[in-house]
Amino acid sequence: MTKNQYINREISWLRFNERVLQESADPQVPLIERFRFLGIFSNNLDEFFKVRYATVKRVVDAGAKLKGVLGDEKPKALLDEITKIVIAQQKKSLEILKNIEDELETKNIFLINEKELSADQKIFVSDYFNQHVSPVLMTIILNDLAAFPTLKDTAAYLAVKMTMTDEDQKPKTLVPLRRKKDNRYAIIEIPKSIDRFVVLPNEGEKQYIIMLDDIIRFNLDKVFSMFSYTKISAHMIKITRDAELDMDNDLSKSFIEKIYESVEERKISDPVRFVYDMNIEKDTLKFLKDKMKIEDTDSVIPGGRYHNRRDYMSFPSLGRTDLQYSKTAPLPVKGVPSEGSLLDHIAKKDFLQYTPYHTFSYITRFLKEAALDPKVKTIKITVYRLANNSQVAASLINAVKNGKQVTVQIELQARFDEHANIEYAEQLQAEGVKLIFGVRGLKVHSKICLIEREESGTLKRYGFVSTGNFNESTARIYTDYTLFTAHEPILKELDKVFDFFETTYKIHKYKHLIVSPHYTKNVFKKLIDQEIKNAKAGKEACIKIKMNSFTSYKMVDKLYEASNAGVKIQLIIRGICCLVPGVPGMSENIEVISVIDKFLEHTRLFIFGNDGDPKIYISSADWMTRNLDYRVEVGCPIYDADLKNELIDTFNMAWQDNTKSRWLTDQQESPYRTIEGPTFRSQFDMYDYYKEKLEA
Repeated sequence: MTKNQYINREISWLRFNERVLQESADPQVPLIERFRFLGIFSNNLDEFFKVRYATVKRVVDAGAKLKGVLGDEKPKALLDEITKIVIAQQKKSLEILKNIEDELETKNIFLINEKELSADQKIFVSDYFNQHVSPVLMTIILNDLAAFPTLKDTAAYLAVKMTMTDEDQKPKTLVPLRRKKDNRYAIIEIPKSIDRFVVLPNEGEKQYIIMLDDIIRFNLDKVFSMFSYTKISAHMIKITRDAELDMDNDLSKSFIEKIYESVEERKISDPVRFVYDMNIEKDTLKFLKDKMKIEDTDSVIPGGRYHNRRDYMSFPSLGRTDLQYSKTAPLPVKGVPSEGSLLDHIAKKDFLQYTPYHTFSYITRFLKEAALDPKVKTIKITVYRLANNSQVAASLINAVKNGKQVTVQIELQARFDEHANIEYAEQLQAEGVKLIFGVRGLKVHSKICLIEREESGTLKRYGFVSTGNFNESTARIYTDYTLFTAHEPILKELDKVFDFFETTYKIHKYKHLIVSPHYTKNVFKKLIDQEIKNAKAGKEACIKIKMNSFTSYKMVDKLYEASNAGVKIQLIIRGICCLVPGVPGMSENIEVISVIDKFLEHTRLFIFGNDGDPKIYISSADWMTRNLDYRVEVGCPIYDADLKNELIDTFNMAWQDNTKSRWLTDQQESPYRTIEGPTFRSQFDMYDYYKEKLEA
């Protein structure tokens, strides 16, 4: 093996986010959508600092060393490298932002600030501030506070500096003082309850937008009218806090109480990143850093005039359909009747739902039918993330009211969804749903559902296994497979998984499912070993895998072994990839691409050539250490010949993409792929593929 056997996961993640940033600069992407990709880039970066940077910082603070990827190098060097990359990306993102704004002006859309308002716009902005902003504005004068206020994680603030007049100094004392003009400092929290982008009245054919920040800047004289100052300025700042949950070991507290308290403690956890407007005055910046006790291990990032650019994900559409992706209606699955019993159809044949190309409604329809069918006796399901006003939750409650036994395994530690899941847990429990709160030491990330129905005096099982969450909202933008099946051997093993949730000391054996944490790694290694054996015997040998992230060094090493044996390997990895492809003597038979486009690629698909009789699995698990060893995950085999061919088609279509795919190289670059032949854009052509199936 070479010295550079792996790519550091944090650096690889930043390279993934740079691919997201590429979308915001791509002229093939509609202008307003490019704004939204800037928002996704910023939101991703926030979460990276909350979780990954915070984790490395904890290692630094503990005085430990980071082994493996960096050898014995102290992780402080990694923090410095992250900060360097992020500063460069921030600079690039500001250039892209300026280019988008310039292009919008050619479309008669103008983003203006408080200094560019016309007379009529000034009246509108003043009235808007009085009616909507002023009543909810939180302003704090900092100078005389004993302690600096706790700033909210990733909230945006305006740091205000007032240069005072002589008349506004402190009261005179008996001892003559040398008079000087002191500065007063304040912070204003940008309200989250108001849209960040405010659409101003049109002027002819021209459309205008102003940021909420600039509406506040325009009205600073109203906010600080009680002070006498000669000059006032406002520059944006924000901090990012460590988002790891520190669990209380108090045995008298319930699991829900511990999660709730841990989530609440996030609000005052240690800061890990401080972002500021690069044009802020030096004395204001020093005042803030001193008061906030910003440390050397915190990432200090100079930014532009506006932070929290994740809000760009909600950039107003302005009725400009010409500047957005055209909406496509989700399709029905061919051969599945739109009316009648879905269970009856599943009893005859498995089918595959592939959102967002297919409608998500098959999942809700399945649960609604199960809730009402008098023959259905039990429903068991895992919940990781649910939509607001979830039809899934409503159907489960409806099932209880109809006398069904409903068991829900709900993951309270689903990152950043803890509060929502606690609320759903309390709601479901109040309605009589039996809740299971996970397995000690493991997160339950599997996406499975099982029902039992009385038929001819026996219980028959039906169920589904998915690669994604049972969430109506994300199903519109996340690509995920869901297999609906009545295959008894598979469903019998699903029942074993639910049994494990309740009796964790009992480790089941599986012939069909691939279940973490006990079996996933070993089963996939055996499947790879078979390809190695076939390659050495001169038989057809190939591996095709589509995942979100790939960080398990043990699985990386296994693919290196397969590559050296002559197995041809194609990987489609959206996010992090620690494997170094295309290195002679190590990975010369491995190619890796990433597809970033309109939808978020979320599927996990595993295809093993098996000498012309492919073995195919879908799974909730990426090949990450956490998924293989520290989570309950379920991978499911695909046995139906038609569905196997369909999944091979979907993989090959993604691999054929020469518009939105990038090579992942050994140099950690992500150049767009140039492939000779007709232009092919997999996500758009995938929709046409399923549409043509319906018409065939």
